[in-house]
Amino acid sequence: MSPADDDTPPPGPTPFDLLGGESGVRTLVDRFYDLMELEPEWAELRAMHPPDLSGSRDKLFWFLCGWLGGPNHYIERFGHPRLRARHLPYPIGIRERDQWLSCMHTAMAQLQIPEALADRLSAGFIGTADWMRNKGG
Repeated sequence: MSPADDDTPPPGPTPFDLLGGESGVRTLVDRFYDLMELEPEWAELRAMHPPDLSGSRDKLFWFLCGWLGGPNHYIERFGHPRLRARHLPYPIGIRERDQWLSCMHTAMAQLQIPEALADRLSAGFIGTADWMRNKGG
């Protein structure tokens, strides 16, 4: 087996570490949801969420911690994320995907996340957000 075939993370700090651990991930998640709640350009995205965003904030925080190479809080609470299955009740097309990505990109820019890290995160977010699409358009 070659080193690329195992599940060992690459050497060096993880994106979780580069963001500043749990406090950095929480700051990113909170900024994302604050923007979604306050800015009219993401009103449609906001409307897909419950009136109280505290559960959504926690779930994204727990998920991102593990996804970024930190503790697997989400899996410990709920098991495998099954992201696509969990999002099937919500009509997600290109518009919704792009709104989510735009809001997250703005959150990262406002928090002045270093460009190389933001690009690395964006690449993962784009693939995941596109995978969530379950309707045309």
